Amino acid sequence: MQDKQLFEYAVIRVVPRVEREEFLNIGVILYSRNQKFLGVKYTLDEMRLLAFYPQTDISALKDYICAFDKVSKGGKEGGPIGQLDMASRFRWLTAPRSTIVQVSKVHSGLSEDAAGTLDRLHQQLVL
Repeated sequence: MQDKQLFEYAVIRVVPRVEREEFLNIGVILYSRNQKFLGVKYTLDEMRLLAFYPQTDISALKDYICAFDKVSKGGKEGGPIGQLDMASRFRWLTAPRSTIVQVSKVHSGLSEDAAGTLDRLHQQLVL
């Protein structure tokens, strides 16, 4: 049995009107240095997003989320940020921002399986 390893995660949120401070959770970013894992899992429920805020630009939102995914995977597809090491990419993805896509503060925990934990957190916090 593998020992539990430290992981960090943040929830990805859509904040269509920052001044109202209302948001919907749409995804999770999880990083585990010891397991050499950085992943993003998200669900864009278009009907729910439009019910929450009818003027939501779904196309732009998809572009933002795809950028999160590309940066998390690393490599040239992720642009200059995608070229950074895994820890730096996680810190960049979880940096505070005031756009339509924001992230929660970073939380931590212990897990034997980072990918399985990402799935579990996505299920609990998004779906």
